[in-house]
Amino acid sequence: MERLPEFISNHLFLVSLFISLLMLLIWNLYGGVLSGAKQIIPAELTRLINRESAVVIDVRSEDDYKNNHILHAINMPDKELEANSPKLDKYKKQALIVYCANGADSTRVARTLATNGFEQVYCLKGGLPSWQNANLPLTKET
Repeated sequence: MERLPEFISNHLFLVSLFISLLMLLIWNLYGGVLSGAKQIIPAELTRLINRESAVVIDVRSEDDYKNNHILHAINMPDKELEANSPKLDKYKKQALIVYCANGADSTRVARTLATNGFEQVYCLKGGLPSWQNANLPLTKET
């Protein structure tokens, strides 16, 4: 143990790389908890829709929403969330599931919704691609 400082000083790059990887691993494991919204997989999303009448919110752009989206999802682009948040007030007691194109934007939106008093806010882990990879249906707006 007394040679640890010597090892660290001789291999500063490797130690820095190890600490960075360790921090990324911790963030990957516990980042969802810190964000204020629970990350869920597509199977859990379908369970929440079917059993608890969860409301699904698509925060992608309107054009992306029109191309494909989860059935009965409400389109509310993240840039318009502040202006349209009164429309969501009627869902404060229901489970809200937020998804986006990759999972990053929805986490930020879910954190905002949680701080605005929504009780059950979830994010679709991996965004819409995870839904597609699970071979679950999408619909288009006509």
